[in-house]
Amino acid sequence: MKKTFLMLIFAGAVLNCAAQKINETTPEIKRGADAAQPFLFSLNTLTAENPRWNIHYSGSYGERTNGQFGYDGLGQQFGVKGYLGSRLTLYATAAIGFANSGGVTSAQQAEVIRDLVGGKGITGFRLGAGLGLSRDWSSIGSAISRITASFDQTNWRMAGNLRFEKAFDKTRDKLDFISSFGYQHRVSNVLYLGFEALGQDLEGFWEKDEAEGGAKVMIGPSINLEPNHSKLSFSLSGGPVFYATRSQVIPSEAIREIGSVASGNGYTIRALVNFNLHR
Repeated sequence: MKKTFLMLIFAGAVLNCAAQKINETTPEIKRGADAAQPFLFSLNTLTAENPRWNIHYSGSYGERTNGQFGYDGLGQQFGVKGYLGSRLTLYATAAIGFANSGGVTSAQQAEVIRDLVGGKGITGFRLGAGLGLSRDWSSIGSAISRITASFDQTNWRMAGNLRFEKAFDKTRDKLDFISSFGYQHRVSNVLYLGFEALGQDLEGFWEKDEAEGGAKVMIGPSINLEPNHSKLSFSLSGGPVFYATRSQVIPSEAIREIGSVASGNGYTIRALVNFNLHR
């Protein structure tokens, strides 16, 4: 846990120095709400005013966590996110995991989300809902749906998700619940600091045989750097993973941001580089 926070503090210091250097040469004031993907555990929708198409790469490291972005070892993810028009956002990813114990596995998912409230401009409140499909680390398919909410202003932003997942396998839970929330405040022209929280497999609070090992919670700092006049932006987040409940079932290989091991708490750190195809 100490290692996690020391690494995040060090990264924050490096990004702050970079931001100050950029500010010295480019004093332009940004609107602050047009980031393609500022958070790592909450998905925000795009608008016609956002950068329309982006590709990203994210890497993570975790111990005693397992799962998609909290893979026990080094995890990597490639993704695309774009605005389809009519307040529709496409989000698709492919993840690759290299386990500490050896071996390589992959997982994919794709979603289309539509803003039902707001979505015509990048500032203000937006509420959306979407559907998608995924294939997890053990090649089991799932239907997924997501509710997104966000509120963006010039100097701060927040976003939250509620995700539902139905796996096409009798050994899995009838329905999985995952929630997340993130907040960031602009501390300079290009640097944002805040926090992110994630609640995973929340059905573990009422199901004793929850298929992914029980309900888990993570909370930690969040950093986003958006240099002016650049196609690149950077995000970093992570923190300790706590088990709120425990199940005796051997954990499945469902796509998860954090742990799916039934014993011991751990931590995860995730970083993302986003490339805007249109800026």
